[in-house]
Amino acid sequence: MSKKWLLILVVIILMTLFLFTSTGICREMEEEGTYSIYFMDEQVGYEEFRWREVDQGYELEVRGRITKPISMQIEHLVIRVSKDFIPLSFEFEGVLSGSKQSVSSAISDGTVKTTVRAAGQEQESTVEIKRDAFLLPNPVFSSYMFITKKYQCSLEEEKEGLSAYIIPQSETSFSLSPSEEEECVLLMEIGAAVIELETDENGSLKSLHNPSQNIRVVLD
Repeated sequence: MSKKWLLILVVIILMTLFLFTSTGICREMEEEGTYSIYFMDEQVGYEEFRWREVDQGYELEVRGRITKPISMQIEHLVIRVSKDFIPLSFEFEGVLSGSKQSVSSAISDGTVKTTVRAAGQEQESTVEIKRDAFLLPNPVFSSYMFITKKYQCSLEEEKEGLSAYIIPQSETSFSLSPSEEEECVLLMEIGAAVIELETDENGSLKSLHNPSQNIRVVLD
């Protein structure tokens, strides 16, 4: 075999290996699934999610619906955060309690600029939150994945003074601690509620349980 053809063969092999490796990496950066939502042991909805790594950091995309304890249809929801889980933006389109709504927020260094459109009206607001607050729109449960992705199954002691922004309504503090009884379970104490977040070693949210509201969310 001539040197020319040998060189061409080597190049083809290297390109094939590169494409195969790149495809594998892309698959590892994406995670998709469906959560079933239960209220008082009755299945009342679902959420389909896609978690992926993007240029700026991470992106969570959600679609789904819930009928109880409130009614909501999620047509389009996207939350973006930096590599350090600092919130960057929030987009929502859907139907809440029979009313068509859209919410879009841009976040920079704790400043949240939000536009809400509902019932033919538009309202803008600007609020200040903690720079590293977690965006937890109510009642969207996939968003708790940001907490489990950040702390995974490696939290050894309680962390206090964490912040959750129930976008676009209010900000509240919470604490997070590892369960002493169950492995890879984080206990999120927020107000009078204690929410149990079960994760795996990679930070994937496997289940959520809020006993005070009789809500349970399970990854199918």
